[in-house]
Amino acid sequence: MHLPLTLALGGEWTFAYSLAPLATPCRTLADVAGAGLALYPCTVPGNFELDLQRVGLLEEPFYGMNMTKLRDLERAHVWYGRTFRAELPPEADAELVFEGIDCLAEIYLNGTLLGATDNMLIAHTFNLNGLLRAENELLVHIRPPIEEALRHDYPVALRHLGANYDSLYVRKAPHMYGWDIMPRALSAGLWRPVRLRFLPKERLEQVYLETATLSPDRRQAQETLFYQARLAGDPRDLYEIELTGRCGGSTFQQRQRMLFAVGRFTFTVENPALWWPRGRGEANLYQCQVRLLKNGQELDRREFTHGIRTVALERSSVTDALGTGEFCFRVNGEKVFVLGSNWVPVDAFHSRDAARIPRIMALLEDLGCNMLRCWGGNVYEDDLFFDLCDRQGVMVWQDFAMACGIYPQDAAFCERLAREARQVVRRLRQHPCLVLWAGDNECDMAHLWGERPRDPNTNVLTRQVLPGVLRAEDPFRPYLPSSPYVDPIAFQKGQEFLPENHLWGPRDYYKSAYYRHSLCHFASEIGYHGCPAPASVRKFISPGKVWPYQHNEEWLLHASSPVPGVNLWDYRIELMAKQVRELFGQVPDTLEEFALASQFSQAEAFKFFIELFRSQKWRRTGLIWWNLIDGWPQFSDAVVDYYLMPKLAYFFIRRAQAPLCLVFKESENWRLTLVACNDTREDLALSYTVQDVETEEIMAQGQAVAVADAVTPLAQIPFSMGEKRFYLLRWESALGRGTSHYVAGNPPFELQRYRGWLEKAGFLPQDWLRAGGFSPSNG
Repeated sequence: MHLPLTLALGGEWTFAYSLAPLATPCRTLADVAGAGLALYPCTVPGNFELDLQRVGLLEEPFYGMNMTKLRDLERAHVWYGRTFRAELPPEADAELVFEGIDCLAEIYLNGTLLGATDNMLIAHTFNLNGLLRAENELLVHIRPPIEEALRHDYPVALRHLGANYDSLYVRKAPHMYGWDIMPRALSAGLWRPVRLRFLPKERLEQVYLETATLSPDRRQAQETLFYQARLAGDPRDLYEIELTGRCGGSTFQQRQRMLFAVGRFTFTVENPALWWPRGRGEANLYQCQVRLLKNGQELDRREFTHGIRTVALERSSVTDALGTGEFCFRVNGEKVFVLGSNWVPVDAFHSRDAARIPRIMALLEDLGCNMLRCWGGNVYEDDLFFDLCDRQGVMVWQDFAMACGIYPQDAAFCERLAREARQVVRRLRQHPCLVLWAGDNECDMAHLWGERPRDPNTNVLTRQVLPGVLRAEDPFRPYLPSSPYVDPIAFQKGQEFLPENHLWGPRDYYKSAYYRHSLCHFASEIGYHGCPAPASVRKFISPGKVWPYQHNEEWLLHASSPVPGVNLWDYRIELMAKQVRELFGQVPDTLEEFALASQFSQAEAFKFFIELFRSQKWRRTGLIWWNLIDGWPQFSDAVVDYYLMPKLAYFFIRRAQAPLCLVFKESENWRLTLVACNDTREDLALSYTVQDVETEEIMAQGQAVAVADAVTPLAQIPFSMGEKRFYLLRWESALGRGTSHYVAGNPPFELQRYRGWLEKAGFLPQDWLRAGGFSPSNG
């Protein structure tokens, strides 16, 4: 047998459940049946609710008000079991690995308790030496998370959103308790693969290759390999570690004698093939192999990809109206302007995440994003996600899994978080796409909410625990304690002076002073509502509730207002209508017209946000808009709905994020200034035309050179607040042809006139209208 060897234990399992605890514990499937519980077939990976749906015990959870029925299951005890054949080879160690258990569980093998789990977010490993038989039975008992929540005392200093207090001590994805973008679905299950691993007795336990330094001319990289092994030989044995790497014609090879089971060595790579973010160069990856040798014979090996690159975050505590602060990423010594999206849960039931990731990443590649911010209310994403980001040159900002709360500070919780972080960091640190660790999402902000703000710098989790783990496990990657981060200086001056901020505010007209006059250099959240297409709405709203939206419990639930009758985020549907009214002066009275008007509003807002930041490069250094796709069917800021149907904003974003884009800056002194935003490293010669789409009058035209990595003024045209005009922008360069538009004047705009503008400009595709269930073109 060649080791290591992995036996997948997914596929068909059996499950049972009880809505109340049993009088005696169950250690085998026979015990479960003996307790009078029915046994049903299920699939692993999976989720409890999906298992119930599969056997006809639960209706489609995402339809109508069905999500509310899941409250009845929150105290359920669930058992998952299966049998398997496996014998432990004499020369191997055996481990049982649960990559994801949700979440409080006891695991039994052949009736013997292996151990317990208390964290959904990390893998759990159990040693099986001496326990395996030819025929084996595995049983997992999952307890309801409310049991864990009720075990704890709650100091008055703790804080969370209305539906989320019971999440504070339980290490589950925070969004599962109900969020403004996700339903309440506490769930249970084996949501990631289960595997049996046979490992060599002597083996590699840790391998980490990192870029220590890169010369200013980028012709030399200093690389460091850290390793830890499990060895069992005597002092006369010769142990060696061998590293090889190849990327095209660039190679390296090192072989070192091991003086101890732990060590490191540094070497130089000449003329390295560097990993660059999208738009800055190729995302080069070395195919690497590390071998553990004993007296010349291979004992174990690890294979992985490695990107040679350096990353730094330049930031100040605060900024001001003059832009004297900073928040900017540098990769390989170069400033990188960020155009990205927030990565939120891709499904409310996480066993389905892995299947959705490739299609979603294809959308992001199409949009030209160079960064994803993995939001702290989510799980830590699948390895596949990071592999795709590595290959596509998409930088990843990774929050630790805490959001919008003041979490426990006691020693026991600190230790649990440290264990979680240590495993997460070791799993992900090899990925070159990972450019930032962030302690949490908006927990610093949570200290400031309410009438009596508290200093977030007293938070030991993000100021001591997580930095301590990173200092030990990944000391050279940038770390931001929170997003937004309120350090001692910022706490004294005020959050409006933060160099990195979340721009939500009143969510009024997208060109309001709140957005235009914001001081931040970098917006890590910014978004605007858009109604899904009618064809999508009819998939999750029952026929009698499709319209009108007012006082509509199904629209509210899918808005999301996760607990009916409790006003948590009930305002969001009316907010969407108000944004339509702001732009068009009225709210349409049919679903088709309302959805289209809402998507017009959202599309213009996203376009404006992106162009506002791009046209002020490098005073602004990037934005990460909220967000690409829904994790369940809902009314939201996402630009692609749960069913992968894009909203109009998707197409506007794709044009606005092109490497070369022409935009109008907002009016000053009765004039509009046309600029070229060039995010490439090369000067680009271009020709351009600006035309009034109604009158066909040419407002500006010419030829120019768009300076590399800069904003270049091109022309000015007259502007009057009272005029409502639609300008079509066309240009051509070595990158090809590009188009965009600008809506001049102040709202309200007449809805049908605006639609006519888009159709004449070719920005309202007829196939998209038909697929979405909208009415066809009037023309």
